[in-house]
Amino acid sequence: MEEALLREAIRLSVEKMLAGEGGPFGAVVVDRGRIVGRGWNRVSSTHDPTAHAEIVAIRDACRRLATVSLAGCAMYSSCEPCPMCLGALYWARIERLYYAATRQDAAAAGFDDAWFYDEIALPPADRKLFATQHLREEALAAFDAWNAKEDRVTY
Repeated sequence: MEEALLREAIRLSVEKMLAGEGGPFGAVVVDRGRIVGRGWNRVSSTHDPTAHAEIVAIRDACRRLATVSLAGCAMYSSCEPCPMCLGALYWARIERLYYAATRQDAAAAGFDDAWFYDEIALPPADRKLFATQHLREEALAAFDAWNAKEDRVTY
């Protein structure tokens, strides 16, 4: 079954890339053997750098299932996810990941995300992205209001 679902992710990656919708990446979210979300890279066609196949598939599955948690679901991706997508899998509570090509294969095709993996591992002060903190006490008010909100939806 894993091979058939991976083939669907690969099929999406090729079909949508050839259709001019984005890079050569596809993904499906599966719940109890049933595909509940499909995604393919839409970065260039939507002018959205976050529209990676895995993100698009997660958004599709969450919309279809009317939930923010994909606990119990699996992701089948045509390629090993980048750090952003890997983070999204964790946030979505996806429990299993199956992928075909490696990140080294993607790098050989011009999609090298090794720099992101290295950069994220650095302490914030050592990263290339300038970041500084201000107004912490004012921002904490939002968390206080969240914790006091009786009808909050936790995730």
